[in-house]
Amino acid sequence: MLNLERRARKPSLLACFGGLLAATAVGLSAYASHGIADPLAQSHVTTAALYAFGHGVALAVLGPTQQNSLGKLALYVLLIGTLLFSGSLVAGALWKLSTQLAPVGGTALMLGWLAYGLNALRR
Repeated sequence: MLNLERRARKPSLLACFGGLLAATAVGLSAYASHGIADPLAQSHVTTAALYAFGHGVALAVLGPTQQNSLGKLALYVLLIGTLLFSGSLVAGALWKLSTQLAPVGGTALMLGWLAYGLNALRR
């Protein structure tokens, strides 16, 4: 019976990306603690890992539950925001690239959570 229930559920791309984000965050956190000497770079990578982990877990949990398009859109905006925010911080800390996309990512994160909250009221 458990096997039939499992087959009835659809795979969740959002949950998959959430798991990948959380796993990457663990690696980034370890690297920040043990492989980066510069305090500012270490702080940026730690912040990126924190956001990636938190939003990865949220996507892993919430992704499979969304049935309507606004809920899914909100979570995809969270995914994009996390990639832009965390990715920009990591790129700036490790490769001295611009962090210009961090505010765009942060704004996307706020918009994604607002859309998710509004969608919860619509149900």
